[in-house]
Amino acid sequence: MTEFTSETVASVVTTAGATRVRIPIHLRWGDLDALGHVNNTSMLKLLEEARLRAFWKPEIGLPGPSTAILDALSLSAETMTLIARQEIEYLAPVPYGQRPLDVQLWIGRIGGSSIDVCYEVYSPRGDDVQTCYARSTAVVVMVSTETGRPVRLTDDMRRAWTPIVGEPIAYAHRR
Repeated sequence: MTEFTSETVASVVTTAGATRVRIPIHLRWGDLDALGHVNNTSMLKLLEEARLRAFWKPEIGLPGPSTAILDALSLSAETMTLIARQEIEYLAPVPYGQRPLDVQLWIGRIGGSSIDVCYEVYSPRGDDVQTCYARSTAVVVMVSTETGRPVRLTDDMRRAWTPIVGEPIAYAHRR
């Protein structure tokens, strides 16, 4: 039986003054394309999985990061998240491997009803030198499940997420 720890599920780590949530994400063979690397559409799914583990409360009995406060798995939740925008900058092809990728995320901006979630996708922890494969930003909006309209972030959300606020990603290849 697998024993789950914060290192196998998620952890909040401060390195060089930047606090990030680190999520290990395993690749599936189906994530690859005919060129033998992770398909661009699969990258969105990997980022989604990391985001859910970072912000949604874990299953009962599993550890989770201090940022995981959303009760999104409950059908009676009053709010839900929607992605308003997502941008990805691919830096290197992601090869298949059995060890999980090291997805690091933080918040680049906290707004009234939204947050900008920033990601960097690295080769597995423990590599001599980690390769950054991709960087991404997603604008996540909190909305009412009843009306579908944006709702203000709560004080609890702001308290849980303020420690991981950092510099937003400055993309190198913008036109």
